[in-house]
Amino acid sequence: MSEHRRKPPQSAGGGRAAARRGAQASGRRAAPRRGATEPESPPPGEGRPYGGRAEARRAAQRGGGGRRRAAEAGATATGAGAVGRGRRAAANGPQKKRLIDYPRSGRTGARRWIPSWKQVAGTVIGFMGLLVGGAGIAFAVVDIPQVKDDSQVEKNVYYWADGEQMVVAGAGEFNRQIVKYDSIPPAMRNAVIAAENASFEDDPGVDPMGIARAVFNMAKGGTTQSGSTITQQYVKNAMLSQEQTISRKVRELFISIKVGAVKDKEEILAGYLNTAYYGRGAYGIQAASRAYYGKDCNDLTASESAFLSAALNGPNLYDPAGGVGSAATPEKNRKRAEERWAWTLKREVETGRMKAAERSKWIADGFPTPNDPKPATNKAGQIGYLTTLADNFITSKSSISKAELDRGGYEIHTTFDKKKMLQLEKAVQKVTKENLKPKERDEDKYVQFGGASVDPRSGEIVAIYGGKDATEHFTNNSDYTGVPVGSTFKPFVLAAAMSDGVRDPEGDPDQGPDQRTPVSPLSVYNGDNKVKLLNYDGSTWLDKENKEWHQTNDGDKSYGEVTLRKAMQESINTPFIQLGVDVGTDKVKETALEAGLVEDQLAATVPSFALGTSSPSAIRLAGSYATFAAEGEQITPWSVKTVEKNGRPVYEHKAKKTQGLDTKVANNVTDVLKNVVEKGTGTSAQLPDGRPAAGKTGTTDGNKSAWFAGYTPQLSTAIGMFRVNDRAEKQKFLEMYGTGGRQSIHGSSFPAQIWADYMGRALKGEKVEQFPKPEPIGKKVYGDGASPTPTPTPTPTPSESESTEPSPSETPSETPSSSPSKTCGFFDPKCKEEDEPTGGADGGSDGGVDGGADGGADGGISSSPTTTPPGGGNGNNGGGGWLGGPDGDTG
Repeated sequence: MSEHRRKPPQSAGGGRAAARRGAQASGRRAAPRRGATEPESPPPGEGRPYGGRAEARRAAQRGGGGRRRAAEAGATATGAGAVGRGRRAAANGPQKKRLIDYPRSGRTGARRWIPSWKQVAGTVIGFMGLLVGGAGIAFAVVDIPQVKDDSQVEKNVYYWADGEQMVVAGAGEFNRQIVKYDSIPPAMRNAVIAAENASFEDDPGVDPMGIARAVFNMAKGGTTQSGSTITQQYVKNAMLSQEQTISRKVRELFISIKVGAVKDKEEILAGYLNTAYYGRGAYGIQAASRAYYGKDCNDLTASESAFLSAALNGPNLYDPAGGVGSAATPEKNRKRAEERWAWTLKREVETGRMKAAERSKWIADGFPTPNDPKPATNKAGQIGYLTTLADNFITSKSSISKAELDRGGYEIHTTFDKKKMLQLEKAVQKVTKENLKPKERDEDKYVQFGGASVDPRSGEIVAIYGGKDATEHFTNNSDYTGVPVGSTFKPFVLAAAMSDGVRDPEGDPDQGPDQRTPVSPLSVYNGDNKVKLLNYDGSTWLDKENKEWHQTNDGDKSYGEVTLRKAMQESINTPFIQLGVDVGTDKVKETALEAGLVEDQLAATVPSFALGTSSPSAIRLAGSYATFAAEGEQITPWSVKTVEKNGRPVYEHKAKKTQGLDTKVANNVTDVLKNVVEKGTGTSAQLPDGRPAAGKTGTTDGNKSAWFAGYTPQLSTAIGMFRVNDRAEKQKFLEMYGTGGRQSIHGSSFPAQIWADYMGRALKGEKVEQFPKPEPIGKKVYGDGASPTPTPTPTPTPSESESTEPSPSETPSETPSSSPSKTCGFFDPKCKEEDEPTGGADGGSDGGVDGGADGGADGGISSSPTTTPPGGGNGNNGGGGWLGGPDGDTG
């Protein structure tokens, strides 16, 4: 048992390991396993003595010390290089060198955190390399965006006849007119480059030094500056949004670099100047030049250009007229603008873009104060009517489509005279203010006026009145409205009788010139009321249902046998409806067309056609009367002289003159119409200073419209008046009985007053010109119902005195018979049937129109069935007017 206790402990393996290490005399290093014990080795040749547990513990402790000693011995054997290393180094071997020695090894304290110069240089080089590489990748990947559509949409600019800008209008949201680089004066280019980006012509699209300069100046408290180049601003305006974000700015930088590399500098500069905002609602240099100085940009001076470059810097703070906010008062803005203007001129000298002497001259001349601001795109009042009329003319006469015109960019030079426009508008406003009181009288509500004035020598439309306000009343009353013109149509009947002549009662209906007899204004017709209408051959005129027609005069008044001159003077209906039948309404229509009226504004050629059931516009009526004034020369009224785009003409109107009417015919009509103004229903249209005028009143049945059309040798004008509620869902012409406090409205009342007021002002200061003396024309004939028997006889000249009037007919007026009836539907513009008693209603103060005109007045707009006399038609010849129809006059 004692021997058993003397058995060596199981942990003696540590001693064997120590023995092996000790045996390694070669110096090889051997490290014990962590935690192993190592008993003290016995002397050589002796066995290990046995001990108790205490001895075992001491042996283990001695083993730890032995381990350290063994390690030290091994370290000594590896050489002196191992001296000084710690226990971990001794255990794990030498440390590997780090790729980035930071914090720095071998340094203590703060020195460990201070990078070496090599590290600093390496970092900078690496960063620059990354930037260059990233920029290269971005340049390759980023595409140049398409130019935004809204940066290319322009407005059209309309000009008065004298070249002054009228208005800027079009479909685009912004007031912009794009001009080419060559149209931008060098002075403007130099001012912008010197003030905004002096290195523009050489930089790659961005300017790091410029950005640094801007930051530095702002840090010093200097003027706030943008570090953006012209290229960057062009990219932002034309291709990107205006949002202030880092991502948008970074994208702008890369796109600017690419734009600078692939686009020409001229294209970039022109693009920037055409898209930038200058204040006063003006986008682009052309709009800005017009807004501030009222001129095209290619006429800008170097001084004006220097100011506009300042406006680019911040229009709200640099417009001398003031801006928004307490910091943008006119005084503060002007001071800023003057300082920036002077600084810009100085910069131009510093950058070699201006001579010092030139700068001194501009400084001496003083600050180029801009014009007072005024709305450039306001279409209120008459302006909207003018632009619409011009647009219609362009799209109908040129190759420019409506879509192209709406896209904008056109400069439209019109024939409209600004002074005459104001005079016509004031004439209407004066009559309206003095006579119409819609708050007191219901009859004064919904009164409308329309008018147009044409130069007989050129055909130019010089003025129109389209309505109260184009932004409130959207129908242009000077254009086609469907309003019948009444007795103002009678001059065309007289002209047809003079040129084509009345038919031979013994011949066929279709007769040539050799069978016809041209008539003199002194020819005699029956002017009694309700005279039975006869065919040209003397037989009773019958409608489709074999009913007679008896025409009424105004107030059922009878005049007996009268000359055509007298019938025109008093606007008697019965002679002219009979004359129209004798000549043939087809010939009357031809004459009206030759004078300047248009087919789609003429009514059906039934007997009442001669009394004005047609609805020509004020423009066309004035234009056709201008043919009389021009001794028969006809020129279609027109409103646009030239259309330009990018400074180049794309359309130029050339007016065509034709001999619409024979000179003798035109001059004789003028002589008769001159008598109307001097002695007849048109005396209220007489002009001051003894200036001669010729004209004709017109009133339709039912008192639903009234007209006066007249002219001098220099100017022809037509004025119409009617009532219609243009806001009603179902529109219709309303009666004018009681309007203006008068029993009824006639062409001799308000329309003639407006005509005389306008013409007197428009012609003031111009030479008083006389009408040409008429030559004798035609023969004195007697229409059926007049005596003696219609035998052609020689007639005196129209200027000879009418000393002897034919004696009144002894035949009493026949009792009117009933007419067939038929209801004409609202949307049946070609309805020609009759549903009104023969004779119709009162024709108005000047004779007016038979019942057929009443149908004409309501044709195309009345919501209820209309009534028409035999063959009276609806007066609209196909509808239209206020609810549609023809495109209207293209003027």
